[in-house]
Amino acid sequence: MQIKAFSGLIPASDKVESVAAVPYDVVNRDEAMKLAKDNPDSLLNVSRAEICLPQTMDPYSDQVYQRAKLNFEALQSSQVLVRESEPCMYLYRQTMGAHSQTGLVTVSHIDDYCDGVILKHEKTRPVKENDRTKLALTLRAHLGPVFLTYKNNEAINNEVNRSITGTDPCFDFKAGDGVEHTAWRVPGGGCFKELFSALPAAYVADGHHRSASAARVGAELRKDNESHSGEEDYNWFLTVFFPDDQLNVLPYNRTVTDLNGNSESDFLKKIQSMFNVNEADDGVPLRSGETRMFLGERWYSIIWDEIGNDPVSSLDVSVLQDRLLAPVLGISDPRTDNRIDFIGGIRGTQELERRVFKKDAAVAFSMYPVNVSQLMSIADSGSIMPPKSTWFEPKLRSGLFIHTF
Repeated sequence: MQIKAFSGLIPASDKVESVAAVPYDVVNRDEAMKLAKDNPDSLLNVSRAEICLPQTMDPYSDQVYQRAKLNFEALQSSQVLVRESEPCMYLYRQTMGAHSQTGLVTVSHIDDYCDGVILKHEKTRPVKENDRTKLALTLRAHLGPVFLTYKNNEAINNEVNRSITGTDPCFDFKAGDGVEHTAWRVPGGGCFKELFSALPAAYVADGHHRSASAARVGAELRKDNESHSGEEDYNWFLTVFFPDDQLNVLPYNRTVTDLNGNSESDFLKKIQSMFNVNEADDGVPLRSGETRMFLGERWYSIIWDEIGNDPVSSLDVSVLQDRLLAPVLGISDPRTDNRIDFIGGIRGTQELERRVFKKDAAVAFSMYPVNVSQLMSIADSGSIMPPKSTWFEPKLRSGLFIHTF
C-alpha cells in the first residue's frame, strides 16, 4: 500500500467551519443551495458550482466547471484556503452520538487502485464519473477524500493513539448536523507510510466515483507527460483510511417513480405470488432476507427464501433487483435508469413515505443494511455489488483537506 504526506490546501484556522461542506453527492441542487446560502466560503460553491448559476443551467455544462474554477481560485486568493508549509498527514476523528471513528488522511497512489490493491465493490454511474473527472481536471485538485477501510491492525491503532495523545488538534468543531470533526496534524506522516506499506489491501467504502475519476485523471495526464516518472502529484489522490471495526453502515433505500404500467392492486398481486408479503407496522426490516415496501399509504413486509451462498446474488439489494425491480418494474440497469432513485438511510423511512405521498415515487423499498464483512468478501472475490448498496455515516466533510496536482 503506497501512501505519502502531502502539502495540501486547508481552511484558514478561522474559516474551518464555514468551508467544510457535505459531500457533493449526498444533496440535490436545492439542498446544496440552502446549505451554501449567504456563505461564500462553503466548498459547495466549488463542488456544486451550478448553485451559483441560473437554475435552468445544465449542471454538466462547461460554464459550471469554469465557475467552479473561479470560485476555487477566489477561496485561495482571499486566504480562505491556505497552503500547508510542509507535507503532512492527518488523523481525522468523527463523533456522531455514541459512535466515533478515527482515520488517517493521506494520499494514495492510483497504481494501487488500478492494480487491485485498493479494491472496489461497486460499479460507477457514467454521468457522475465523467462529472468528477472533468471537475478534477479543471481545478487540478481533489476536493474530498475517498473513504477507504482496512482490516483492523493493532500496530496502526497504537500509532494513532500515540500520535494523538498530548497533541493539540488543528481543528475541532461540531457541524450543523451534530457530528463533531476533529483533526491532528502529523508532519511528514510519521511512521504511517511504513505501517501502511504492510497492508495487503484496502477497500473503497465510499467514493467509488472519486477514486475512478482520480485514476482517469492520472492516466490522462500521464499520457500528456513525456517525462512521466510515477511520482508526479497527479499520480496520487486524497484518501482517508478507517479500520473496519469502527465503521457504521446504514441501509441504502430505493424509490421507483411508477409501477411499470401496473395498478397498485395488480402490482401487489404479482409480488404476492413471488414472495411472502404481509402488512407491516413500520418500514424497518428486522433481518437480512426481508425488505419493507411502502405502497398506497401502507407498509408491507416482503420476505424471501434462502437464495444460496453466492456473496453477491444473496445480498438483499441483489434479490430485490433481480427478482422484483427488473422483472416486475422494468429497472434493468439501476445505474442508468432515471426511474429509480437511491436514498441514504440517514434520512429514515419517513423520507420514503414523504416521496410517495408527494407523488415523487409510486413505491419505496426500505432495505436491511449490508455489513462490512460482506463488502470485503465481495471485493476480495473480485465481484461487484449492485449500485448504491451501502451508506456510511457519518459522512466525511469536504474542504478540510484538499490535494492539488
